Amino acid sequence: NIFTQQPSYFSDLDETLPTVLQVFNNILHKCGLQCEGASAEPQKLEERASVTPGNMPLQELKDIVLYLCDTCTTLWAFLDVFPLACQTFQKHEFCYRLASFYELAIPELESAIKKRHYEDNSVFADLWRRISHSRKKMMEAFHILINQVCLQPILE
Repeated sequence: NIFTQQPSYFSDLDETLPTVLQVFNNILHKCGLQCEGASAEPQKLEERASVTPGNMPLQELKDIVLYLCDTCTTLWAFLDVFPLACQTFQKHEFCYRLASFYELAIPELESAIKKRHYEDNSVFADLWRRISHSRKKMMEAFHILINQVCLQPILE
């Protein structure tokens, strides 16, 4: 694999991980949610919960769900083919941040998708399929991280 051929890519990955974490923070911000420790900046009063997944325009909800689905699938695929990256992910408290994101965002997004009235039921089916896929890939990525960081060292 390319990391074996070019070990300096590990430092590139280390520098890139804050950007990956920012993706999850951006989704929370778009949904009017705030993650613990996600930002050192105080939230402006007028920004607080003005838009939620339940009241945002349908196209914005679709965009967020698609973005989340792409992000989670890519994250899982990367960790699946290169589990040695898990150590670098853990240096950035990725498990904690992913679990916090999941706990805050997924129930809100699922609820918004279920409660919304759709002119075309296929839109509901597509959104539900994508949020379910996102949830599954987040859990699978989390399992890879836990397995590599916690369980494998014990077994070795």
